[in-house]
Amino acid sequence: MIKFKRTAHQEKHFLTLPFLILLLTGYSKIEHHTNHNQKNMSKIQYKNPEGLFDPTPFAFSHSAIASGNGNYVFISGQSGGEGPEHSLSGDFRVQVKTALQNLVNVLKASGLTTDHVLKITILIVDHDQEKLTIWTEEMQKVWKNHPFPASTLIPVPRLALDGMLVEVDAIAFKPL
Repeated sequence: MIKFKRTAHQEKHFLTLPFLILLLTGYSKIEHHTNHNQKNMSKIQYKNPEGLFDPTPFAFSHSAIASGNGNYVFISGQSGGEGPEHSLSGDFRVQVKTALQNLVNVLKASGLTTDHVLKITILIVDHDQEKLTIWTEEMQKVWKNHPFPASTLIPVPRLALDGMLVEVDAIAFKPL
């Protein structure tokens, strides 16, 4: 058996080493925690790159970026059906207003506003220029002076229920 003989000087360094490791590990964790808190600062950006047309008059942005810690909220298609009975007006504008209000209600139930919406998809039955104009006008009223989300409009021949003329779904980001 080999015996190691330690001097008092070596023993002092031997005990100092674990203390130094603990100190450095603690410092590393504090530094990491600080960086982690900085990453918690969530941010949503809307971008309309130069060289592409300005989509703002048409009530959308080319892209939306969410960064930081948070939760994505996926909102099912909201129709223009009013109330628990889902009453559908035959008027396209009324259905658009109702669909947007239904979307706002779902956002509110999740603690969100239109400011948190990154992307919407709009389905319009028998889409034409007049319907696009109505959609744009009503979208601008709801979003007011806020940046518009990224958007895709899909003309469709029919939606889930007879009489549905519009449906809009959304993806939102809720910062922590």
